[in-house]
Amino acid sequence: MSLTINLVIKKLLLLFLVIVGLYYAKVFLMPLTIGGILVTLFLPFCHWMENKNLPKGVAVFICFLTLLLIIAILTFLLGWKVAELTNDISLLKQKIIEFFTQTQEYIFTHLGISVKEQFEILKLEKPSYRSIMQMVAGSITTIFANLVLILVYFLFLLYYRSHLKTFLLKLSVPSQRAEMEQIIHSATKVSQQYLLGLSKMIFCLWIMYGIGFSILGVENALFFAVLCGLLEIVPFVGNITGTTLTILVSALHGAEFSILIGIVITYGVVQFIQGWILEPLILGPQVKINPLFTILSLVLGELLWGISGIILAIPVTAILKIICDHIEPLKPYGFLIGEIKNGNKKVFL
Repeated sequence: MSLTINLVIKKLLLLFLVIVGLYYAKVFLMPLTIGGILVTLFLPFCHWMENKNLPKGVAVFICFLTLLLIIAILTFLLGWKVAELTNDISLLKQKIIEFFTQTQEYIFTHLGISVKEQFEILKLEKPSYRSIMQMVAGSITTIFANLVLILVYFLFLLYYRSHLKTFLLKLSVPSQRAEMEQIIHSATKVSQQYLLGLSKMIFCLWIMYGIGFSILGVENALFFAVLCGLLEIVPFVGNITGTTLTILVSALHGAEFSILIGIVITYGVVQFIQGWILEPLILGPQVKINPLFTILSLVLGELLWGISGIILAIPVTAILKIICDHIEPLKPYGFLIGEIKNGNKKVFL
């Protein structure tokens, strides 16, 4: 009994050390992981070009240029629509001023704090303009540096993929090399299929949200359709966030109540089509993770790596499940993470 307890304690300690290591190494691991996941998306395209007798270096460079083009197009689309939104900045300022004026009156009426005293409190709490600009500049610098690292990792991981695969096979004993090759193949395939399926799903959502919002007469319908589609990369939470932002901004622009209700109905219809038609056809059973561990992986990903962790949570957990499924001592953990398969049988606790 004591031996079993000691074994459990050691496993929990190892898990804790891994989580701590992931947290403190996020500056290094986060761009590397994103670059590696993106490589799996471009592997079929790269293999296709190489099979057409195109030199490996040229094929990898074309994949690199394609990735840059996709990033540029998405940036242009979002930047273009954000620029259109800034045309209504005067209206937004007016609404915000009205909101703060009503808030100040409410505080004065119910709490007895005068407007002058409220401004004094805000002055004490408000950060300086210089500190805000420093924070913004620091954030932009960090994002740009991470983007450069992701692109560099993508380029070299794609070029040296065979070398890295041979290294992993050399780490295995000869009797287990076939199993290791199967793990590498399955992990690459599930990540690739998830990203391809997600890309197709987002494109379909753009069309459905775009049609629905345009029929309702939502201002900047294309922008909000693109936003709601892109936020699909965060399961369960992203689509609700996008729809909520659409409702709030539409209300701020003075949209009628019927339009706001229409946005909610559009969200419900799109989610029904997505859940019952698109996901089985496009995603299928590629990511076999039960909903409990989907939520847990999202929460843990956010705690460890922030927004990037949320985006990476599902494919990384799917890869982890594949590794567990192919290693005998880890198979119970793969079973724990995976979907429940009981057919038509009734299961009682």
